[in-house]
Amino acid sequence: MTKPAAPKRHLPTSPFKAPAAPIRKHFAMGDQVTHDMYGLGRVIGLENGIAVLVDFGSTQVRVLSPYAKMTKL
Repeated sequence: MTKPAAPKRHLPTSPFKAPAAPIRKHFAMGDQVTHDMYGLGRVIGLENGIAVLVDFGSTQVRVLSPYAKMTKL
């Protein structure tokens, strides 16, 4: 199956709740973060909403937006 090109519209008369908009995460230089796969790290670079460069001690990883597996501590 293929994904539809346009998102589904929520009708105001629908008895179901509208889907919640995803919360945009914002990171700053020096923020301590945790990643599901890499563990604890510190933000060492920013790419204006596109990606974040994180130092996890043994490796540096460029994490792309929407940062689904990463949270700020």
